[in-house]
Amino acid sequence: MSNFFQRFINLMIGNFLCALGIVTTMKANLGFAPWEVFHWGVGKTLGMSIGHASIIVSLIISVTVVLLGEKLGLGTILNLILVGIYIDIFMSINTPQVNGFFWGIIVMFSGLFIIALGTYFYMNSAFGAGPRDSLMVAIKRRTKLPVGLCRGILESSVVLTGWILGGPVGIGTLIAAFGMGFCIQIVFSLMKFDSTSVKHETLDVTHKKLKALYSRRGA
Repeated sequence: MSNFFQRFINLMIGNFLCALGIVTTMKANLGFAPWEVFHWGVGKTLGMSIGHASIIVSLIISVTVVLLGEKLGLGTILNLILVGIYIDIFMSINTPQVNGFFWGIIVMFSGLFIIALGTYFYMNSAFGAGPRDSLMVAIKRRTKLPVGLCRGILESSVVLTGWILGGPVGIGTLIAAFGMGFCIQIVFSLMKFDSTSVKHETLDVTHKKLKALYSRRGA
């Protein structure tokens, strides 16, 4: 049981850090990361906050993923809800945006490293991939294309759509798109974490484990 709660804490820390990192990259004032361009555009079009737009987009993606035959995990559901909520909370603090290209680069990479650290905690919890990662996996299974190409097509599509809807695109968008993998690699190496060794639990597996644990406690 203690292992379950430790994993759950890692999941919560991961979601918190991912949201903090996302808002940090936005404050760099160099253009938003690909998915944030899309969320901002959707939010602007529908008249809602970027956090609420993120939740709606994540919900639609999760439904799509299930229809494509993928299974969701507890981490998928909590990521869907919490990251958007945290983003709105951090945005409400109204910390100023950075002025100047040099400091913008520093803040942008700081945000990417925070997201990378959040990804480490999130993936280490093994409660399932986030909605967007699940969609990438689903597209790969259906198209048989390389995962990198699937991710590139997906992120290019959301950037283009978000830009058309009024999302802020800039040099920071390119930095985030190409620099995220670099930051994740550094963080995972420092943590000596092999993401390929993680076997994520689906919702039904987590439910069965919790049911078994409570049955033993009640026995």
